[in-house]
Amino acid sequence: MVLDGKNKSYVTTFILLGFSEYPQLQVPLFLAFLTIYTVTLVGTLGIIAVIRINPKVHTPMYFFLCHLSFLDICYSSVFTPKLLEILVVEARSITFTGCMVQFFFICTFVITEMFMLAVMAYDRFVAVCNPLLYTVAMSPKLCAFLVAGSYTWGGICSLTLTYSLVELSFCGSNILNHFGCEYSAILSLSCSDTHFSQMACLIISIFNETSSLLIILASYIFIVVTVIRMPSPSGLHKAFSTCASHLTAITIFHGTILLLYCVPNSKSSWLLVKVATVFFTVMIPMMNPLIYSLRNKDVKETFRKLIITKQLSHSI
Repeated sequence: MVLDGKNKSYVTTFILLGFSEYPQLQVPLFLAFLTIYTVTLVGTLGIIAVIRINPKVHTPMYFFLCHLSFLDICYSSVFTPKLLEILVVEARSITFTGCMVQFFFICTFVITEMFMLAVMAYDRFVAVCNPLLYTVAMSPKLCAFLVAGSYTWGGICSLTLTYSLVELSFCGSNILNHFGCEYSAILSLSCSDTHFSQMACLIISIFNETSSLLIILASYIFIVVTVIRMPSPSGLHKAFSTCASHLTAITIFHGTILLLYCVPNSKSSWLLVKVATVFFTVMIPMMNPLIYSLRNKDVKETFRKLIITKQLSHSI
């Protein structure tokens, strides 16, 4: 704490409560989250490696999947290490600056992933509805532009929301009822008017969620119409299998976001907020590699070849 000329104390450090209300679960939670985080790193890095190794998957779809895997690593790594730390150490503090930096990066990566999923829906629309023009329509230049646009927009939105938090005053309790710097948890500690921050968050959240979902919905409406018109059963199967993994990832990602939006702002709901945030920042990054690798023939085939090659090299 520091004091200004009006003898008013200002928060310079936050204390993260995490799951301290359940002391008997600290070690089991640590082991569980450490295992999940390890699987996430191995799975996402594995997919990136497979995409880089196999020339067969050097296509726009896998280019976007590579960036999706990168984003999973990034936003999982923003929250999870700190979560693991506060589960095993008594000092559960984070500086105000560290908190703002953590919030900026988690917000950037989440918004970027939101639009990356929308970009992937557009990619599936082009692949299914215009298969003969797919490589021409989804040119490397366009793919790079869509990815760069997603990252840039995520950074702009995150910078705006972070600025709205930095401008607030924190002069009361410094106990943050969360395991990380989550937006509503930070706002609840402010002793100044939070109207601008709340409005900025509401406008940005509604715009991003609505626009990304509209792109996804429009893409899949055209996909469904095209698939229905396909006379060949094999064509139907191929189209649905192509989109199944992406639809699963979208449902889990946006379903969790909407759950967080719908949680009422009350003390009794903080546990639900923390559990939903754990699922969002720890579980989803682990699930995406599993979703895409288990349902993707090219990825499974490459993994199989790598394992066989490794076994043969050991046996020689």
